[in-house]
Amino acid sequence: MDDAPASQPEPPRNPGLSSGLAIDVVDATDRVGAERIAWLMDHAARALAPLGVSGEVRVRVVDDAEMAEAHARWAGVGGTTDVLTFDLRDDPADPLDTDVLACLDEAERQAVERGHAPERELLLYLVHAVLHCCGHDDHDEARAERMHALEDDLLEQAGVGATFDASRPGATKGGGRP
Repeated sequence: MDDAPASQPEPPRNPGLSSGLAIDVVDATDRVGAERIAWLMDHAARALAPLGVSGEVRVRVVDDAEMAEAHARWAGVGGTTDVLTFDLRDDPADPLDTDVLACLDEAERQAVERGHAPERELLLYLVHAVLHCCGHDDHDEARAERMHALEDDLLEQAGVGATFDASRPGATKGGGRP
């Protein structure tokens, strides 16, 4: 028998759904829970599969305090925000190498306003981050509208349903838990 110390359980990891996209989510708040993390990774892989992207996306779920600190440090903006995306590639043609900070406190606030679960809101943030890495932009009204419609289309295809704007024409209420 080996005298090696018992190893700590490995956090859930999702190698993607045959897309070559690895998604890893870490809960720095200790408030999300393993079941919701697993749901998030599974549905992120489903939602992002139609994009045909490969590579790695690492998500750290944080609270308002950590997000506000990162927002000030990396964007020069005071206060919290929903999501920060760090595309670490030298060439946009390379596979994804992306770090994402997603704010649970903001997700909880938005989820109440939009009438769904916080993990569904976190999924929206993850999809939003990857779309930025794929060249989508939401810095003017027309581009934001197109980007948010694509987010909702991807989430509908994943079986979650429109999340950013569930009231838009043609949107369906999502199936599944959140």
